[in-house]
Amino acid sequence: MSANQQVMHNSLVRTAKTSVRNKLMLMVLATTLVALLLASATMITYELRTYHETRVNELMSQADLLGRASAPALAFDDPKAARENLSLLNVAPGITAAAIYTAKGALFADYTRANAAGIKVPQHPQAGGYQIDGDQILVYQTIEDNNELLGTVYMSARYELMDRLKSYLSILVAVMAISMLGALLMTAWLQAIISKPILEIAEVASQVVTRRDFSLRARKTTDDEIGYLVDAFNDMLAEIGLRAQALEESNRALQQEMSERREAEKALLAADQRKDEFLATLAHELRNPLAPLGNALEILRGSIGDPAKLNAARDLMERQLRQLVRLVNDLLDISRITTGKMVLKKEPVELHDIVNSAVEAAAPLMEARQHRLDVKLPAGRVTLLADLTRLAQVFMNLLNNAAKFTDPGGAITFAAEVKDGDLVVTVTDSGIGINPKMLTVVFDMFAQADRSLERAQAGLGVGLSLVKHLVEMHGGTIVARSDGLGRGSQFIIRLPSVMQLAATPVAPDGAVEEGAPVAKRRILLADDNIDFVESLAMLLQALGHDVRVAHDGLAALEAAAKFRPDVAFLDIGLPGLNGYELARRLHAAPATKNTALIAVTGWGQDDDRRRAREAGFVHHLVKPVELEAIEQVLRDVQTP
Repeated sequence: MSANQQVMHNSLVRTAKTSVRNKLMLMVLATTLVALLLASATMITYELRTYHETRVNELMSQADLLGRASAPALAFDDPKAARENLSLLNVAPGITAAAIYTAKGALFADYTRANAAGIKVPQHPQAGGYQIDGDQILVYQTIEDNNELLGTVYMSARYELMDRLKSYLSILVAVMAISMLGALLMTAWLQAIISKPILEIAEVASQVVTRRDFSLRARKTTDDEIGYLVDAFNDMLAEIGLRAQALEESNRALQQEMSERREAEKALLAADQRKDEFLATLAHELRNPLAPLGNALEILRGSIGDPAKLNAARDLMERQLRQLVRLVNDLLDISRITTGKMVLKKEPVELHDIVNSAVEAAAPLMEARQHRLDVKLPAGRVTLLADLTRLAQVFMNLLNNAAKFTDPGGAITFAAEVKDGDLVVTVTDSGIGINPKMLTVVFDMFAQADRSLERAQAGLGVGLSLVKHLVEMHGGTIVARSDGLGRGSQFIIRLPSVMQLAATPVAPDGAVEEGAPVAKRRILLADDNIDFVESLAMLLQALGHDVRVAHDGLAALEAAAKFRPDVAFLDIGLPGLNGYELARRLHAAPATKNTALIAVTGWGQDDDRRRAREAGFVHHLVKPVELEAIEQVLRDVQTP
């Protein structure tokens, strides 16, 4: 003890011995000081420990997230992608430096904040974990994939423990100074009879320190200075309690945010995996038709004079082209549904017409796999308020799905009945069945019950999702049932509000009336896809039409003025002058004002069709276009 401290101690002892009033004053001051110090020490210890744990957990989570995001870059030796991931740390001002190391400990990519003077990235990583280096916290997190070490993430961030300690101390010093000043002022009027309330204050302070219950309050017995002291003490407890509550809520919010981030990370990883699987499947599905198309071209090239081989090659190309068109149409339909652009054209339609259309579309696959299809429809006419095309698409997809996943020679049943004013349609097959775990997700986008490379039938995983969306747009429901793998599947659709009339004879399936002959026309073709337009011109010329071809909008405008076509098939994305503007100019020109304009384009959204109608097109065909559709348009259009 120094000389000055010894003098102060002796002075306090003499004061305490000579005056009861001073004794009370010293008792109050000492009790209050001790209580405040204990409470302050407890709070500071708790808050600093909380800050330390929160900071460490946050940085470890960020390092783990950065490691997951950078794992592909390490796996594919892509430092650029790793540096791009590190550059995202600019949005986290507390992080001063970061780096990614290879599995061998070599520096792969690094990042240092521009204003972080004196911060250097280590050339080699240390063992996983964290360490405190002055005002910096260093974190090392390993990057693993399938138990294989890919590398290490290093992260350096500001560790503001001392700053927080100083802030808390300044607040507590101010609170303690005010409290001690109040206690000192009140002790001037203390009497022996007021020692009990002071002791009560000390008791409450002790309980607060022990139990950390800031709702405790000292009992107020008078309205004088003692009462004021009690109020001040209780207000101090309330303030500290509010601060403690705010800090606890902040900590809970941080914990909740970390939990939500982890869940979001899991969802993103799952979505990313499904996206990768979908893209791989899409590439596989698109390649499947391309290989036979290439083979068919070789057959055509080498089979001149052999009608059987030529017809077989043409049939093969037609089947594969139809498969490509189906894939593209499914993707477009899903796009229209998810963006809210699909609109149903509901009208009273006969169930037999819908089913006949679906069965006819599914027949090639059924016949190729030699399935037995049993169609059971109600006796009599059943009328629905529905979009015939879309509802037929629903039934066709279910029949195709059953055909794909049923072994050759299997049995498929399409049954429909009216129950309580609703139409219930059941598609049952004797195929491979569905795992019970997949029944809840089989209608999800890109869902695949079998993702193995050895699966017999593949697909994009959008067919059943499209079916579900279209059924729900009709106000109906669909469920999937199966007793397990190898025991077949059953899909049940329920559509509301149908009307059943008396039985009437139904025309037999398969009788297709041939269209009337197409009158010979003067036809203008405008498209910058030379192979497409030249091949279409040859087909139309073979049918006896007089055809002219242009490869840009201005050339088409000039050719039309001289040729005066009856019909013009125009691409929308023409160079020089787009199809919309070309259509407007053709209608404005006296020589071509009566020309029937047909849009032939790869754009088939509702907005594209609307713009085509506004420009003067009377039909809108989406590529690839079949010759039957061209001939039907030529029958429909009216020309002078």
